[in-house]
Amino acid sequence: MENILEVKDLCKTYIINKRQNNVLKNVSFTVSNGEMVAVMGPSGSGKSTLLYTVSGMDKMTAGDSVFCGKSISVLSEKELSELRLDDMGFIFQQMYMLKNLTVLDNILLPSFQSKTNKKSRNEKLKYGQDLMRKLGIIDIADNDINEVSGGQLQRACICRSMINSPKMIFADEPTGALNRTASEEVMTELKKLNDEGTTIMLVTHDVKVAAKCTRVMYIVDGNIKGEYNLGKYDNEVSLKNRERTLSNWLMEMGW
Repeated sequence: MENILEVKDLCKTYIINKRQNNVLKNVSFTVSNGEMVAVMGPSGSGKSTLLYTVSGMDKMTAGDSVFCGKSISVLSEKELSELRLDDMGFIFQQMYMLKNLTVLDNILLPSFQSKTNKKSRNEKLKYGQDLMRKLGIIDIADNDINEVSGGQLQRACICRSMINSPKMIFADEPTGALNRTASEEVMTELKKLNDEGTTIMLVTHDVKVAAKCTRVMYIVDGNIKGEYNLGKYDNEVSLKNRERTLSNWLMEMGW
């Protein structure tokens, strides 16, 4: 299967109070087209930094991240911005949305900013509404963002991440601020997107979330200590066994 992301000897170093903090140390891995990969590890292990660096949201210190054949390390800020806008989708634990816009307008905003999304205004509007309908939140389209629940808002964030039909979604703790019911709803929608062909890489602390992924990478002190291939998640019947198997492996890793 073709790789959509190839990370080679990636390093990320911060200088804090004149002291060097090596957050990522020679990290290398690939993500195949259509995979759903979870990144797990202790707090402060470099999970979120890894996500932001491979996607070009944070500047790497050394190494490279090659996305769809494009070397992120040599792209200008303008080129990176366009790549993230058109070919990547982002979902965060904190659901950043503009307070002066309705939920639907927040979802549509990236499509109006994109130079490669050639749909007409009406086509973009219809697609945004279709996404909301698909995720069961069309009834909150005209609401302000402070008038909806956390689960609804996170599903709106998924809609926004999909508005330009990205090749890959990067999600940083997408269920971290949600209760169990809302978390399961969001993971159901992400799984549907993955089944339809969208590649997903997500950071999580939750074994139940990771068990629905194809593969889990475990990172400790800026190094990938191990990987576990769970295979494609098909149905709820297999979930408990996947969770148990993954939990055992994580314990072996020092979770």
